[in-house]
Amino acid sequence: MSDNSKITLGKTLRDARIAKGFTLDDLQQSTKIQKRYLIAIEDQNFDELPGDFYVRAFIKQYADMVDLDGAELLKQFDSTLPSTQTQEYVDKVNENNPETRSQQRKVDDRYVKLRRTIPIIGIVVVVLVVLIGIWVAASRSGHSTTKNNVDSSSVSVSGSSNKKSSSSSKSSSKKSSSKKTSVAKFKQLSTTANGSTWEMKHASSKPKISLSATGSAWTSVTIAGSTVWQGTLSSSTSHSLTVPSSATSVTFNFGNAPVTSVKVDGKKFKFNSATSASAASTTSSSTTTGTTTATSSSTTTSSQVQEVTLEFK
Repeated sequence: MSDNSKITLGKTLRDARIAKGFTLDDLQQSTKIQKRYLIAIEDQNFDELPGDFYVRAFIKQYADMVDLDGAELLKQFDSTLPSTQTQEYVDKVNENNPETRSQQRKVDDRYVKLRRTIPIIGIVVVVLVVLIGIWVAASRSGHSTTKNNVDSSSVSVSGSSNKKSSSSSKSSSKKSSSKKTSVAKFKQLSTTANGSTWEMKHASSKPKISLSATGSAWTSVTIAGSTVWQGTLSSSTSHSLTVPSSATSVTFNFGNAPVTSVKVDGKKFKFNSATSASAASTTSSSTTTGTTTATSSSTTTSSQVQEVTLEFK
C-alpha cells in the first residue's frame, strides 16, 4: 500500500468536491456523514472512521455525491482500503441496498408528513360534506316554501275563477281541438295515362320518404330536376331519404308501380288509386272487342310504368 496511492484517492475525492462547488459542510448536510469523517477520508486517515466496513460505505457515498462512480473508485483503490468480511458481501450491500442513511431519513420524513396530512385531509372532507348537506337542505327548504306559496295562491285564485272556467270549458275544448297538430293529407291534383300529380298538405319541413316493394321494381327519385336516387327494390330491400327543406316537390318514376309502396313521414302515399281509376275509364270507352283488348294491354303497361309528382304545401 503506497503513500502515493493513498494521496491519489483522497485527492480524487477532494478535487471532485471542489469541482462541484461543494464544501465539507455541504457534503455533511447532504450525506449525513460527520464532517470529521469526511476530512479523514480526504486525508486517508481511515483509522478515524467508526469501522472498516464504513470506510468503503462512506467513500462510495462520498463519490456518488460528487458524481464519481463509487463502485469503480473502490475497485481502483481496493488495495489502499481496509478489507471488510468478503468482497461478495460488500458488493451485495452496494447493489441491493443503495439507500443511504440520508435517503432512509427522507423516506421516514415522508411517512411523518403523510401521517400529519391524512387527518387534515379527513377534516377538510368532513367540512365539505357538512357544507354540501347544509346547502342541499337550504335549497330544498326554499323550494318547498315557494311551492307552498304557489299552492296557496292558486287555491285562492281557483276559488274565484271556478265559474269562469266552467263557463269557458266548452269554448276552450273547441279551441284545443282546433289547435291539435294538423294531420298530413294527400290530395290528387291531376292524372294522366302514365302518371299523376298530388299535393301533400301539412308536410314536415324535411319530409322523410321510405320506399319498399313486394317484388322487383325499378324506382328513381328526382328533386329540383336532379336525380337523388335510383335503384331496384325487392321484397327484401328498401330505401329511405330525406327531402331538403328548400324542395317544394319530388318526382317518382316507378318501373313496377303496383308492387311499389311509398310512405311520406310515416303516412302511406296511395298514388296507385288515381292511375287505376284512370285506367278503368279508358277501358270502358272502347267499343269493339279488338279495341278493348288493345286498350287493356296499354292500360296495364301504363299502370306499371308511372311518373308521379308530389308537391308539398
